[in-house]
Amino acid sequence: MSDPVTKDAAGIDPRGPRFAAGITALLLLVAVLLGLTGLSTAGVADATLAQRALDPAFLLVLAIALLFLWGVLSPRTAPWGVLYRRLIRPRLAPPSELEDPRPPRFAQGVGLFVTALGLILHLLGVPWALPAAAAAAFIAAFLNSVFAYCLGCQMYLLLQRAGVLGRERPAV
Repeated sequence: MSDPVTKDAAGIDPRGPRFAAGITALLLLVAVLLGLTGLSTAGVADATLAQRALDPAFLLVLAIALLFLWGVLSPRTAPWGVLYRRLIRPRLAPPSELEDPRPPRFAQGVGLFVTALGLILHLLGVPWALPAAAAAAFIAAFLNSVFAYCLGCQMYLLLQRAGVLGRERPAV
């Protein structure tokens, strides 16, 4: 017997993406702090490519970008979603409403784009690019986790209303 609350066709529990955003926000905050105290600021232009690639802030943001990629390609198997469904969700009451899974998935893509841009610019030696990208992603994840305001989801809905994204069914 399948659980309609976690089945994508019926919608997803909106608390799952908020839980994932909370963990992501914490990781991004650490990445921002590492970026501000390490090579990512003034010294990045003088560093070699190997030094830039081994910068702790770079490695953490790379891991976060890979988690965003996982969330885009296979949200059902992404680690934070699995953790939420197996450990947190069974201890909660059912959600009062379900959410269309497409906007949160799009938001994962936006997070991937922002962090990937920071990673690329960091490797190219652009000062402050990595902490700035991590800070931008942190703000979005923080807003989602604390205030249930998903910037990527709002972008998705705006693009859908403008006809840029598919309209096979309305987003909730």
